[in-house]
Amino acid sequence: MALVPQLRMREVARLLGVSDDTARRWAESGRLPTTRDGAGRQVAEGADVATLAQALAEEPEPLRSSARNRLPGIVTRVVRDGVMAQVELQAGPYRLVSLMSREAADELGLEVGVLAEASVKATNVVVALP
Repeated sequence: MALVPQLRMREVARLLGVSDDTARRWAESGRLPTTRDGAGRQVAEGADVATLAQALAEEPEPLRSSARNRLPGIVTRVVRDGVMAQVELQAGPYRLVSLMSREAADELGLEVGVLAEASVKATNVVVALP
Protein backbone atom coordinates (compact mmCIF):
# COMPACT_ATOMS: atom_id res chain seq x y z
CA MET A 1 0.00 0.00 0.00
CA ALA A 2 1.39 3.40 -1.02
CA LEU A 3 1.98 5.96 1.69
CA VAL A 4 0.02 9.21 1.19
CA PRO A 5 2.50 12.08 1.40
CA GLN A 6 2.35 14.94 3.83
CA LEU A 7 2.95 18.22 2.06
CA ARG A 8 4.33 21.40 3.59
CA MET A 9 2.42 24.62 3.00
CA ARG A 10 4.95 25.84 0.44
CA GLU A 11 4.42 22.65 -1.58
CA VAL A 12 0.64 22.93 -1.23
CA ALA A 13 0.74 26.52 -2.49
CA ARG A 14 2.91 25.58 -5.48
CA LEU A 15 0.65 22.67 -6.43
CA LEU A 16 -2.52 24.76 -6.17
CA GLY A 17 -1.06 27.83 -7.88
CA VAL A 18 -1.54 30.20 -4.93
CA SER A 19 0.69 32.05 -2.50
CA ASP A 20 1.98 30.46 0.69
CA ASP A 21 -0.20 32.92 2.64
CA THR A 22 -3.33 31.81 0.77
CA ALA A 23 -2.60 28.15 1.54
CA ARG A 24 -2.12 29.04 5.22
CA ARG A 25 -5.37 31.04 5.30
CA TRP A 26 -7.23 28.07 3.80
CA ALA A 27 -5.74 25.90 6.55
CA GLU A 28 -6.67 28.40 9.29
CA SER A 29 -10.24 28.64 7.98
CA GLY A 30 -10.62 24.85 7.86
CA ARG A 31 -10.88 24.69 4.08
CA LEU A 32 -7.73 22.55 4.05
CA PRO A 33 -7.22 20.15 7.00
CA THR A 34 -3.67 20.25 8.37
CA THR A 35 -1.59 18.74 11.15
CA ARG A 36 1.95 19.23 12.44
CA ASP A 37 4.81 16.95 11.41
CA GLY A 38 7.56 15.69 13.73
CA ALA A 39 9.47 18.95 13.29
CA GLY A 40 6.39 21.05 14.15
CA ARG A 41 5.78 22.24 10.58
CA GLN A 42 2.22 22.59 9.31
CA VAL A 43 1.46 19.88 6.74
CA ALA A 44 -1.51 18.65 4.73
CA GLU A 45 -2.25 15.13 3.57
CA GLY A 46 -1.80 14.70 -0.18
CA ALA A 47 -5.35 13.33 -0.50
CA ASP A 48 -6.79 16.47 1.13
CA VAL A 49 -4.78 18.66 -1.24
CA ALA A 50 -6.06 16.61 -4.20
CA THR A 51 -9.66 17.05 -3.00
CA LEU A 52 -9.20 20.82 -2.68
CA ALA A 53 -7.55 20.99 -6.12
CA GLN A 54 -10.58 19.30 -7.67
CA ALA A 55 -12.97 21.63 -5.84
CA LEU A 56 -11.03 24.67 -7.04
CA ALA A 57 -11.17 23.42 -10.62
CA GLU A 58 -14.95 22.98 -10.41
CA GLU A 59 -15.65 26.45 -9.03
CA PRO A 60 -13.56 28.96 -10.94
CA GLU A 61 -12.80 32.08 -8.97
CA PRO A 62 -13.87 35.43 -10.35
CA LEU A 63 -11.12 37.41 -12.00
CA ARG A 64 -8.99 39.05 -9.35
CA SER A 65 -6.74 41.92 -10.22
CA SER A 66 -4.71 44.57 -8.47
CA ALA A 67 -6.04 47.14 -10.95
CA ARG A 68 -8.66 49.32 -9.26
CA ASN A 69 -9.71 51.35 -12.29
CA ARG A 70 -12.17 49.10 -14.09
CA LEU A 71 -14.27 50.57 -16.86
CA PRO A 72 -17.06 48.54 -18.47
CA GLY A 73 -17.59 49.34 -22.12
CA ILE A 74 -18.13 48.14 -25.63
CA VAL A 75 -15.54 47.33 -28.30
CA THR A 76 -15.78 49.92 -31.07
CA ARG A 77 -12.82 48.96 -33.27
CA VAL A 78 -10.36 46.08 -33.68
CA VAL A 79 -7.37 46.27 -36.00
CA ARG A 80 -5.32 43.07 -36.34
CA ASP A 81 -2.05 42.48 -38.14
CA GLY A 82 0.16 39.43 -38.18
CA VAL A 83 1.28 39.63 -34.55
CA MET A 84 -0.53 42.48 -32.75
CA ALA A 85 -4.04 43.85 -32.35
CA GLN A 86 -5.24 47.34 -31.48
CA VAL A 87 -8.55 47.26 -29.61
CA GLU A 88 -10.63 50.36 -28.95
CA LEU A 89 -13.21 50.38 -26.18
CA GLN A 90 -15.79 53.08 -25.45
CA ALA A 91 -16.43 53.23 -21.71
CA GLY A 92 -18.94 56.01 -21.12
CA PRO A 93 -17.27 59.23 -22.24
CA TYR A 94 -13.84 57.57 -22.31
CA ARG A 95 -12.17 56.03 -25.35
CA LEU A 96 -9.52 53.51 -24.37
CA VAL A 97 -7.05 51.88 -26.72
CA SER A 98 -5.25 48.65 -25.87
CA LEU A 99 -2.40 47.03 -27.75
CA MET A 100 -2.20 43.27 -27.27
CA SER A 101 -1.11 40.20 -29.11
CA ARG A 102 -3.37 39.10 -31.93
CA GLU A 103 -3.58 35.73 -30.22
CA ALA A 104 -5.00 37.34 -27.06
CA ALA A 105 -7.58 39.31 -29.05
CA ASP A 106 -8.59 36.17 -30.93
CA GLU A 107 -8.84 34.08 -27.74
CA LEU A 108 -11.05 36.73 -26.13
CA GLY A 109 -13.20 36.93 -29.25
CA LEU A 110 -12.83 40.71 -29.40
CA GLU A 111 -14.94 42.16 -32.20
CA VAL A 112 -16.94 45.36 -32.64
CA GLY A 113 -19.98 45.23 -30.37
CA VAL A 114 -18.53 42.85 -27.74
CA LEU A 115 -19.01 43.98 -24.14
CA ALA A 116 -15.70 44.13 -22.30
CA GLU A 117 -14.06 45.65 -19.26
CA ALA A 118 -10.87 47.68 -19.34
CA SER A 119 -8.64 47.47 -16.29
CA VAL A 120 -6.20 50.35 -16.06
CA LYS A 121 -3.12 50.21 -13.90
CA ALA A 122 -0.29 52.57 -14.58
CA THR A 123 2.99 52.84 -12.77
CA ASN A 124 3.53 56.29 -14.27
CA VAL A 125 0.91 58.90 -14.90
CA VAL A 126 1.91 62.12 -16.63
CA VAL A 127 -0.12 65.22 -15.87
CA ALA A 128 0.34 68.27 -18.09
CA LEU A 129 -1.12 71.74 -18.05
CA PRO A 130 -2.70 73.15 -21.23
